Amino acid sequence: MKGTVAPGFEPVRDAFATVLARTSGGAAFSVVRRGEVLVELWGGPGWTRDTLVVLFSGTKGIVATVMALLRIDPAAPVSRYWPEFPSGDVAHVLSHTIGLPYVEADVPFLDNRANAVALAAQRPLWTPGSRVAYHAATYGYLCTELIRRVTGSSAGAVVRSLLGGFDVHLGTPAAEDHRVARLTRSPDYRISTFLHDPARRRIVERMYRGLLDPGTINSAAYRRAELAAGGATGTAAAVARLYDRICAGLVPASVLAEATSTWAAGTDALNDRPVHFGLGFELADPLGTYGPANVAFGHSGAGGGRHGAWPEAELGFSFTTSELQPEDTDRRGSLLLAALAECL
Repeated sequence: MKGTVAPGFEPVRDAFATVLARTSGGAAFSVVRRGEVLVELWGGPGWTRDTLVVLFSGTKGIVATVMALLRIDPAAPVSRYWPEFPSGDVAHVLSHTIGLPYVEADVPFLDNRANAVALAAQRPLWTPGSRVAYHAATYGYLCTELIRRVTGSSAGAVVRSLLGGFDVHLGTPAAEDHRVARLTRSPDYRISTFLHDPARRRIVERMYRGLLDPGTINSAAYRRAELAAGGATGTAAAVARLYDRICAGLVPASVLAEATSTWAAGTDALNDRPVHFGLGFELADPLGTYGPANVAFGHSGAGGGRHGAWPEAELGFSFTTSELQPEDTDRRGSLLLAALAECL
């Protein structure tokens, strides 16, 4: 284990040592408060402070930040920006209530444009806004197309333009490949661990379409594809600093308040998991995804990543790992956030 903690945050270092002992591979944890680095720890074979990790759905929080900075009106119908899209508002896309959790057409999952076209022609499973269910991949296709329609640029280009000061990449360039951690899955890894219904399990498998297969997630093609639902890479240090800056005014206060208020909450209609969404951000939920803080926002990632902010404490944090573990048994992120709370 390497890195530093500020005086008084030694319990976080102890918790991180426990996390490393429970991890096959590497991990990093960073906390930044009002620009001050409180925690910056990393460890594992070959890991450095600059190790990039695929953020999986942690990408959604980065894209939610971009959507907020672009001031795309959440109350507007999607068709205002994307005339071919027949129903639903921008808020329904961002809050996972649009009713398009998977792509029916047989199109390549790395092709943002083809998937967007297919979704615009697809009938929602429910009236937009009437149910909430996590849109694991389609959130990205829909946001990517909205960003393209509003700016004329790809989502990756807009991330570089608006968030270029942070070591996060949507469409990781080849020059950075040497820094990317190789991902593994624990022997018991599985998705949608709260789901036990076979019929809905088949729907969830259509949602993911093999996106979490080891060969896919470690491929350059996956990192290059600018998948706005799960393909970004970043360091824990950079993502923590990003969320700290969001709290400090990177996103105007009124816009952030709107984006981090409740837009959808309840039990996921497909996954049977309690969910709580703002406009693209996950919010504090009954599972304690964001630790003991009552007010929090950010986005977790498949396999254990936790990235977000505790606005009342004015801090950002990020936990990255190269080993994916199942949500119902993985306690690594919770252990770190609990230790952090005790130190504040």
